Amino acid sequence: MTFKHLLSAVAVLSFSGMALTPAQSADSKNTRASFAPPGDATNISIPQSSDPDVLVFTSPPRETVEEGQRIYAPIAAYLSKAIGKTIIYRHPGTWGAYRSEMLKGSYDLIFDGPHFNSYRAEKLNHNILVKLPGRHEFVVIVRKDEKYATVSQMGGRRFCSHAPPNLGALVLLSQFDNPARQPYIVPTDGWDKIYEGVVSGQCSGGILPLANLQKLDKNGAMKVIHKTAPMPNQAFSAGPRLSIEEQAKIAMALTSPNAVGPTEKLRSTFKGEQLISASNTEYNGIAQYLRAEWGYY
Repeated sequence: MTFKHLLSAVAVLSFSGMALTPAQSADSKNTRASFAPPGDATNISIPQSSDPDVLVFTSPPRETVEEGQRIYAPIAAYLSKAIGKTIIYRHPGTWGAYRSEMLKGSYDLIFDGPHFNSYRAEKLNHNILVKLPGRHEFVVIVRKDEKYATVSQMGGRRFCSHAPPNLGALVLLSQFDNPARQPYIVPTDGWDKIYEGVVSGQCSGGILPLANLQKLDKNGAMKVIHKTAPMPNQAFSAGPRLSIEEQAKIAMALTSPNAVGPTEKLRSTFKGEQLISASNTEYNGIAQYLRAEWGYY
């Protein structure tokens, strides 16, 4: 059976007691849940797990354990019903643990940034299923009264930024091939705080999404000296312990009207009205920003 035929068959299945009504089925078509994995899905090596009957869902340790449970546990419960297997949410604890457990194949379903999704599709046999709508363009900013015209002129300067491996920080560091010329990053939590840090003079420059700059810079106090190409938003990827049929069910479940409740806290936190279909192809190449991060390459 081809994957196209499999999706057609999955579309008429009930989610283990959560069958869609005809009206809901019609609404589901509008979400365009058209996940299709690249290549031959049979040539996937399955990582070992201490509990083969339990699948693990995680996200980076951007939140406390309690907040992570509040955002992600409802999604794990919802998707457990969708595929008929137990999926649990596990908070990774630290960024170091997140990296090491990800690379070992300990996580079966992950929601995080485009650079991590790109890396897993490239290196860990993951498929990118669905994403938040919208695209990111990161910009490097300085005050208008500064002399700097390019990022390369700012080697060794102080930059307000989220700490690596935040994508913005990695985009900034990627502009400096010589480690001795890399800027000094002042870890700053929040796009508004990054902007304020540049305005106040705490930092010579900063990096944040263009959309956030447009909201914050009402008085035109900043100039942009570097802008990235648009990149897709945060996404869910699934690993090889989930069969292709199960991955298809998850993609359809997350873009179904039934997902509105279980994903409410996630969408509220990350400012997305709905989850939409995604593909590995649109994330190609973004993993390059992880090349300077220890342990990935």
